[in-house]
Amino acid sequence: MTFQVDREEGLFYRQTLFDQAKTVVLKVGSAVLTNAEGLNLEAVDSLCRQIGFLRATGRDVILVTSGAVAAGRRRLGVEKQPGEPLKVKQALAAVGQGILMQAYEQRFAEQGGQKVAQILLTHADLSQRDRYLNVRNTILALFEFDVVPIINENDTVSVQELRFGDNDTLGALITNMIGADMYIMLSDVDGLYTANPALDPSAKAVYTVAKVDSRIEAMAGGSGSTVGTGGMQSKIRAAKMVAACGGSSFIGPGRNKNVLQELFSGVTVGTFFLPEKVKISGRKHWIGYVLRPTGYLDLDAGACRAIVERGKSLLPSGIVRVEGSFKVGAPVQCRCPDGRAIAAGLVNYASADIERIRGCKTSEIKNILGFSDSDEVIHRDNLVLLDHAGHFAS
Repeated sequence: MTFQVDREEGLFYRQTLFDQAKTVVLKVGSAVLTNAEGLNLEAVDSLCRQIGFLRATGRDVILVTSGAVAAGRRRLGVEKQPGEPLKVKQALAAVGQGILMQAYEQRFAEQGGQKVAQILLTHADLSQRDRYLNVRNTILALFEFDVVPIINENDTVSVQELRFGDNDTLGALITNMIGADMYIMLSDVDGLYTANPALDPSAKAVYTVAKVDSRIEAMAGGSGSTVGTGGMQSKIRAAKMVAACGGSSFIGPGRNKNVLQELFSGVTVGTFFLPEKVKISGRKHWIGYVLRPTGYLDLDAGACRAIVERGKSLLPSGIVRVEGSFKVGAPVQCRCPDGRAIAAGLVNYASADIERIRGCKTSEIKNILGFSDSDEVIHRDNLVLLDHAGHFAS
């Protein structure tokens, strides 16, 4: 079943984009990589072999891998408990990450001596622009050395405010960061269905999604895995992020030992997400998707219309309330009178100064503050529109 494009057209788009993809980010979940005995070495073997297939076709591949916490849990014999402390997960990750990388190192070496590199990230590594660009440059340099980067969240040192939340999101951010053509998410599910097939016998597979809208988002349920953190909802969000930057995405069965060969050979499997026709810039992706708001600006209806309908900057006259304490250059979200977040941006004034000039005309800024660094509180070049769910609206 295909949404918003007919079946034949959808299959044509799929194959064209697979053929054109030169840089691929591949994310594999814990449910695929682990079993009751710990790390599933047969699954790792299959994954490395399939990546070797992609590499042999001249493509660059980045592997975003889960599995460290699950591997450590199995090695230490620690059962998962409700409300498990973060320090336990961090300890398990410290044990499991070495197991995970050793397995990849050995299996890739058997694939013609393929070299690999480990990159562990926290959200802080991407939220600062210079570090964000350094990560990007490192990955591109590894490509030049013919190395496969293997990326995971640095669970051992991450605290809640530094976490990506799940590796689906991390993989999407990496895809957009380096401008990869395609993002492939391999999971323990076959793809997206119109409803939960385990509960609804009339549920049908969705093969091609032209645009992630509220109807598509409503099809996603929670996570069905006991070892992973991301469910279908996180995968849909990740696909939407990638589409906004002009990339395509795929969700499919990671336990299929030949899934990548089948995909790139034109076999109809899993769910494919087409890119948006108009993509956002890398900088606006960073503002809208990577940065987390440190405060909020509540706007009047006129300011909301100016931003959304006319692409204007945010002026102090349209601000009715300031929430939070933040400095110049901080990321904030703008909210309409009904409470919806409609835009994210970088402010030209600190929160205390915005509080003093809110509701005032631009010409009054200097008299009130004693200085005027900018006519706008947020310039439109640093302003990104959001949809009703708080995600980028392309």
